[in-house]
Amino acid sequence: MAEIESQSRPRDTDRKTRVHLSAFDRFKFLILFAVVFLTLVWAAMSNNPILNFSDSVKENLNSRWWLLVLAAIEVIRQLHFLAAEIVAPYHGAWLKYFSTVDSILRRLSDWNRYRLSRVLKGALFVVLLAIVLGAYYKETPVTALFLAPKALWSALPILGQLAFAVFFVLIQFFAMFWFLSKGGIDTYFPDDIRTRFSDVWGQDHVLNRIRENLLFLESPEEIEKHGGYVPGGLLLWGPPGTGKTLMAESMAGETGKPFVFVDPGAFNNMFFGVGVLKVKSLFRKLRKLALRYGGVVVFFDEADSLGNRGISTQQGSYAKSDTSCHGGNYLSEGATSLIVRNRFVANSAMGGGGGMGTLQALLTELSGLKKPRGFFNRIVRRTLGLRPKLPPKYRILVVMATNLPEALDEALLRPGRIDRMYRVGYPSKTGRIRTYNGYLDKVSHNLSEDEVDKLATITPYATGATIKDTINEALIIAIRDGRTSINFADVIKAKQLKELGPAEDVEYIERERHAVAVHEACHGVMAYLVRHHMSIDLATIEKGSDYLGMVASIPPDDQFTRWRTEYEADILVSLASLAGERMFFDGDNSSGVSGDLESATTVASFMEGHWGMGSTISSHASNRRFEVGAPGGGKGKDDNNRELRRALADRIEDNLSGLLAKAEMILRDNRNKVLALAHALEIHKTISGDDVIAVMEGKTGPLVDGSPYVVAENLDAIEKYHEASLAAHKGHEKPAVQIPTFG
Repeated sequence: MAEIESQSRPRDTDRKTRVHLSAFDRFKFLILFAVVFLTLVWAAMSNNPILNFSDSVKENLNSRWWLLVLAAIEVIRQLHFLAAEIVAPYHGAWLKYFSTVDSILRRLSDWNRYRLSRVLKGALFVVLLAIVLGAYYKETPVTALFLAPKALWSALPILGQLAFAVFFVLIQFFAMFWFLSKGGIDTYFPDDIRTRFSDVWGQDHVLNRIRENLLFLESPEEIEKHGGYVPGGLLLWGPPGTGKTLMAESMAGETGKPFVFVDPGAFNNMFFGVGVLKVKSLFRKLRKLALRYGGVVVFFDEADSLGNRGISTQQGSYAKSDTSCHGGNYLSEGATSLIVRNRFVANSAMGGGGGMGTLQALLTELSGLKKPRGFFNRIVRRTLGLRPKLPPKYRILVVMATNLPEALDEALLRPGRIDRMYRVGYPSKTGRIRTYNGYLDKVSHNLSEDEVDKLATITPYATGATIKDTINEALIIAIRDGRTSINFADVIKAKQLKELGPAEDVEYIERERHAVAVHEACHGVMAYLVRHHMSIDLATIEKGSDYLGMVASIPPDDQFTRWRTEYEADILVSLASLAGERMFFDGDNSSGVSGDLESATTVASFMEGHWGMGSTISSHASNRRFEVGAPGGGKGKDDNNRELRRALADRIEDNLSGLLAKAEMILRDNRNKVLALAHALEIHKTISGDDVIAVMEGKTGPLVDGSPYVVAENLDAIEKYHEASLAAHKGHEKPAVQIPTFG
């Protein structure tokens, strides 16, 4: 197959000529006027038997001259459209000098313009019908319009009236369900959406595959002539905010086909069977649109709401407790994801799906069965002994999006329904740079390329939605400071605000402030010394809504494999708080280490029981699956599982104990660094990763001057302040020594 062109379809504003009308739209009003005129001619001949056709035509031309005027106006209008579709200078001149009406209509929303056109077309139909009835009844058009139902009713026999009454009751019943089955489904016609693939940043690998799907939708013969079939189903899955819905919107702009958007709750209804009606109504509309326009794209947002097997989660931020230090933030993404996944399994519960029968109806429609369709085709032809015609090939591209693919039914994901599944993951660094530049181009800023590169580095798991929100928050910060252009500091403040939330307006008492600072300094020093696969982003002891302080880290590069030494470094950083508190507070420790211990235990459990990074090789998951017990046999299943857990727990405890001893030794050898970093945190409250490095190496950072922390006299003063704080901690009183300051 030839290389796919990546050039986007032009927008309406980029066109040199007008969009071409279809043949039906070109002649529909002329056909209507012709039918009305011929009906009036026939009515005049029926009322006057001696009047021939030519005389009736002449008489109606004289009396109904306004109908010719309307037809002439329509002809002129269509000639104008035809010229605008062919001659670019004519179209440009018209838009430049005579676009007043268009500019007024464009002020209305799309739906209001659609409703207005429906009202005008309906009014025109009623007026023409009234004129025809007036000619037939020899009454004024208004009177004739009200006489028509009476005449129809009087013409019906009694049985017909009874049948009509029964039919009217049925119509009421079906009308109620028809009304309930509406809503949640929006249709966008070609060129209604301005978004193109060029507006989607950081997901080029997925866009290239989607272009292939759209190419097959436009030219299905490329694959069908060789015996294949066009993929009709597409699933976009990945974390929230990565651009799945934006991709679907850009697909609508690129295809030039109708785009049908299905809301997540469209098929959830209080009455049984309404969801099934909605599914059938939706696909009936899709088939009509596909035949008329040569194809259609339908997008199901949050597809897990309609294909849900019953899994619901209670996920949330990790270690949400006022007595923790936001334990997951200093861990690497891999370690944090393990903890979140573990909680997902523990907290998952059974829940309701998209409604009984709805999923089954959707699966039936997606199965692609070639069933004869249409009343005449299915009923009349069978009655006459004729074989029903098979339906045409409907070009329907089904696109679904979800961030919980595991919640979708397997029958929904089978080939033939969903043929291709693409993960829309976190963008790479190059993608993040492109996304930052895209949103920064929309505002006034003075960020350099190096600063944008640094932003992309320190936000490794930022999505398009996150980056957009961060830039917007930075603009708000700049406006609050009386500026209209954002700088690098504004973006950093916005990033911290979004990640940590606003700090609470509280002050620690001196001894608690020192304890929190020592706790976080132990994390920071350990991270600086042993964890080289992560960089410290910031350290703070300002109290937030769910933490007392934290040391947050980020990966300096996009990395997709993890190693035993890296996980051990993560555990050392987690255990540094416990080791440090016991060392600096004479064996005492706070409850704030609970989140750190949970993090360390979870990572150590996977190392020991799953990844072959512990003292044994066998997999704990396989042992449980095959009911392998401890040596000695002859025990029941529960006893085997108990022995397995006890043996695994002992190995985990041994591993954690050895790493805790190692953490104590490292902190003891770097006692001055811990107290120096704790002092910097107490003075400045929040510092950046560069400031942490400045304190460690005695250099000058963005906020903190680390040179005083290599002077022996200053270190002695910090040690004396710590001893006073330790005494205050034991006596629950105020420290006798004020915190030292260095000019």
